[in-house]
Amino acid sequence: MPKDLNPIQKLDALGQSVWYDNMYRALIATGELENLVSLGVTGLTSNPTIFQKAISSGEDYDESLAEYASRGLTAEQLFEALATEDIQAAADILRPVYDRTGGADGFASLEVSPRLAHDTDATVEAALRLFAALDRPNVMIKVPATPEGIPAIRELIGRGVNINVTLTFSLEMYARVREAYIAGLEDLDRAGGKVSAVASVASFFVSRVDTAVDGLIEQRGGPVSLMGQAAVANAKIAYQDFRQTFESERFQPLADKGARVQRPLWASTSTKNPEYSDVLYVETLVGPDTVNTMPDATLEAFLDHGEVSRPTLDTDVEASREVMSTLEDNGISIDTVTTTLMHEGVKAFADSFELLLDDIQAKRDRLMAGAAAPVGASSETT
Repeated sequence: MPKDLNPIQKLDALGQSVWYDNMYRALIATGELENLVSLGVTGLTSNPTIFQKAISSGEDYDESLAEYASRGLTAEQLFEALATEDIQAAADILRPVYDRTGGADGFASLEVSPRLAHDTDATVEAALRLFAALDRPNVMIKVPATPEGIPAIRELIGRGVNINVTLTFSLEMYARVREAYIAGLEDLDRAGGKVSAVASVASFFVSRVDTAVDGLIEQRGGPVSLMGQAAVANAKIAYQDFRQTFESERFQPLADKGARVQRPLWASTSTKNPEYSDVLYVETLVGPDTVNTMPDATLEAFLDHGEVSRPTLDTDVEASREVMSTLEDNGISIDTVTTTLMHEGVKAFADSFELLLDDIQAKRDRLMAGAAAPVGASSETT
């Protein structure tokens, strides 16, 4: 591997893409995203929590918000309008990556409303609307891996929509995600669609697993030696499942028609425990046909002192299985942990979304009051 490559470029040389897990308007306006792309970043992800922080703070969105508010849009419609502008702008900056990779990379992702996490039909309707509104080939719509989200994923893939499956924690649910993707491609193929035109990633969440399992180990006096190991072990086993699925005889006819594998995307890669390396969930999860989406602090840390020289996802796989079985032997069920994390993740995004809508409504009212105030009058409130 050439010595002059930065850590992101080294990951790319090993077959892994780096996406940026953040979105705010200044990221586009200041040229920061373009700079990240020049360093090797090839995609962007967003979520309701990210948008809540971005839209609710500062004045970057005020001009657009005032313009859309004058049209009588609801708070949720206002959010979709603002988020659409941001994701379109990010997708345009990433478009050269998409073109250079033949549609394999260079995506920006936008999530359907967390209010719809348990409503299949409404998720499909919202995803189709957002995909059409974004009107870019290099966008993905994020759909959660809830029981109700799985059939929506199949239908959307079958209708040619690029999907980022989010909030995947458990191996059992990840199996259902892969099945939904392949079945969706088969539906698309039967309908005469072009399977090579669809892309998807499965966002497999990492650090939160360690947080939950470590807490249980501490509570129950379990094996301290396994603290900080469950998340990576879970991801490594998931990667083996990924390879088995997409190297199967079932997928081969689709691959022959240009279908892409559904890449695992390692999400929630910021280290929550300060005693662990701040690049733990990057250096241990390196492998081809994968994505690592990093928030700003993790990306900065990785660029500063990340070290990668070889794939790591295929190492210590049996040891990873042993970690899981030992946890089970000590009364810690990974299935229970990951199911709980999925429900908590859905709720956390829903809570952020409701807070975001409240903030947008308050800011909208303030801006409209200011616009309606007589010249010379103050629109400030106490």
